[in-house]
Amino acid sequence: MTVSDEADRTRAPGRAPRMLEVVPYDPRWPEAFASEAPRVRDAIGENVVAVHHIGSTAVPGLAAKPIIDIVVEVNDIEAVDAQNERMRQLGYEVRGEWGFSGRRYFVKREGSRRTHHVHVYQTGHPEIESACAFRDYLRAHPAQAREYGCLKQRLARQLPLAVQGYQEAKADFVERMVKAALAWRSRAD
Repeated sequence: MTVSDEADRTRAPGRAPRMLEVVPYDPRWPEAFASEAPRVRDAIGENVVAVHHIGSTAVPGLAAKPIIDIVVEVNDIEAVDAQNERMRQLGYEVRGEWGFSGRRYFVKREGSRRTHHVHVYQTGHPEIESACAFRDYLRAHPAQAREYGCLKQRLARQLPLAVQGYQEAKADFVERMVKAALAWRSRAD
């Protein structure tokens, strides 16, 4: 299977291929998170334990795809499904687990451009700690953040229509950084 075939397989039905865009850091990204987080919290309701801004848009100075990634930590992952209509009312597409067991995934767009990804996990799911540790590690280690930004920009130029290929090409770097982040976090605790 080619990279573009894989991208086609993971794309939502009826959607054109996404153009991969990595842009310089935008200081408005934290505001975009701060504006959306209470809306998402209200839509999911009392089940919410915490809402986290994750991903590259949460790291000052880091080049990123201009999509705000949000992790919502909940008490009961199954109860999230009852809130799908409320998320739709906020403009989110409901994707279910979308390839990750124990997750609920929602995508928001303005026109054809994605603006927000919401990943919901039950408290204790390892993805919560990994995502937050990775973010915190890059915030505390600017050299690694710059290296990651350069890698993402290079891959976006090389693979502009292959989102899955982009993810695969940066996977080794991300895996190394997540391991370093988790070790760094455990030393800090």
